[in-house]
Formats: sequence, structure tokens, C-alpha cells
Amino acid sequence: MFLPFLGSGFVPTESMPVGLRWFAEYQPFTPVIDTVRGLLLGTAIGNSAVIAVAWCAGITLVSYLWARRLYNRDPIR
Repeated sequence: MFLPFLGSGFVPTESMPVGLRWFAEYQPFTPVIDTVRGLLLGTAIGNSAVIAVAWCAGITLVSYLWARRLYNRDPIR
């Protein structure tokens, strides 16, 4: 819930301190926000859409594998 506030949703990453800027540029919400903003405003999105889809696919795959592992384990009794 806190990660979107550390992205580029409210302020551009160029105006952030160096450590926060690095984190904001490489977290999954920033390319998603940049892609949606570009599509809604009609501006260029560059490779943000590809990065956003890759983040979503990666998170989905990891979540699926983790859930499957938890479901298939032996119950503790």
C-alpha cells in the first residue's frame, strides 16, 4: 500500500533525493503509472508499457508458484 507513494505518481523522479530516486525508478509502480499517464494524456510512453507488462507477468508468475507450493504442501496436524 505504501509503494505507490514512493513512485512517480505524485512528483517526477527527477525532483527526488538520489536514494529515493533510484528506488522510485526501479519499482513496479513507476512504469505502470508512466504508461497510464502517457495513454491518458496522449504523450509518448516509450518502453514503459513493455516494462509494466514484464513486471505484472513476473509478479503473477511468482505469486502463482508460491500459491501452488503452499497449496500442495502436507497439512500440519
